[in-house]
Amino acid sequence: MKNRKLEEAIDEETGDGISFDCSYNTLEFSFGTELDMNILYQRFVSYYCFVQESLGKYNHALTGMGINPCHAVNNNVPVVSERYRMLLHHLSSYKEYGRKILFHNHPNFGLFSCASQIQMDVEEGSLVETLNTFTKLEPLKALVFANSPWGENQEILCSRDGFWRNSLHGLNRHNVDMYGLEFESTDEIIRYIASMSLYCVEREGKYVNFHPVSLAEYFELDEIVGEYFDGNGYQNICIQPELSDLQYLRSFKFEDLTFQGTVEFRSVCEQPVKEIMASAALHAGLMENLGALTGLLENDHVIYHKGYNASELRRMFVKKELPDTFDWKKVSVLIMDVLDIAKAGLHKRGFGEEKFLVSLHQRAENLLSPAREMAEGLLSGKSMDDYIEEYGRL
Repeated sequence: MKNRKLEEAIDEETGDGISFDCSYNTLEFSFGTELDMNILYQRFVSYYCFVQESLGKYNHALTGMGINPCHAVNNNVPVVSERYRMLLHHLSSYKEYGRKILFHNHPNFGLFSCASQIQMDVEEGSLVETLNTFTKLEPLKALVFANSPWGENQEILCSRDGFWRNSLHGLNRHNVDMYGLEFESTDEIIRYIASMSLYCVEREGKYVNFHPVSLAEYFELDEIVGEYFDGNGYQNICIQPELSDLQYLRSFKFEDLTFQGTVEFRSVCEQPVKEIMASAALHAGLMENLGALTGLLENDHVIYHKGYNASELRRMFVKKELPDTFDWKKVSVLIMDVLDIAKAGLHKRGFGEEKFLVSLHQRAENLLSPAREMAEGLLSGKSMDDYIEEYGRL
């Protein structure tokens, strides 16, 4: 491996990378393009075992949780880079916006939260169906993947949703969460993207931060006033919008269209390490069998057609206390049906990746996400150290 920069190591042959993500308390394993998830898993095991053994010599350890369990005592400072400096400065300025939204007071949430993300190639012809269908899947995913409990009694099982939604990123709701509509065309997707907000660009190697402004409005402006860090403090600067500024658009949708022509699925919390491939396997299998998933969710009456949209359902399903509105045994069966569709898709891929879904069948049967399992275990006398060890074990 070669070091491209201080905080990143890249394997030039595979494209795999190990880097600090926002904070020195969070290590990110990223992987190059690969068809067979078994190959990716083998490489992950090799990297993970080496890093875990190395950290153990200094009484540190990696674990698989969406919220760092030691966030209250860690030295939560950003990785030394202009981008992360700008990002924390931007998020910390939320008090300037009064009560425009219900802001939380943890602007440094990115320094202690982790996700399990996957990018998949999507043809333009299936983009509309992909975004619409996977948006409808989000409430069910929360029931098996939630792994970022928060609150005195851990009443929120997937706090990552709220951290993004109620931060300055969520000032424009179109930059975060789920799509609040069903798209009918790619032109409509483009119009949605134009309504997203930009809050930073780069000029002469310096990040310029400014009040969020929608793309449609941004490119109508003659100039915009922002600020940059000059090494000692922040200075005002006027800039003129440039078309190349599009590359600095940062949205945080659960299903995010990227500049690489992929859809990035980013709503899943970091999972227990032994289940590290479960989310990737689910998404890959469902993408291979997209039509069946679309049909299942369009015709569902277990959670849909009861007066709630996907976003409202997701917000209910991330809580420890589930509402009596739904027949939870039927919800469990519905998730099992989703897993069967994913399994059939993985079988069609032909790499024997179905084994990565086994843990999800167990979680779906009992509606027991990692966060719910942890919350119930802590009430029964297990310690957080027990879960740090358990969720960090291969």
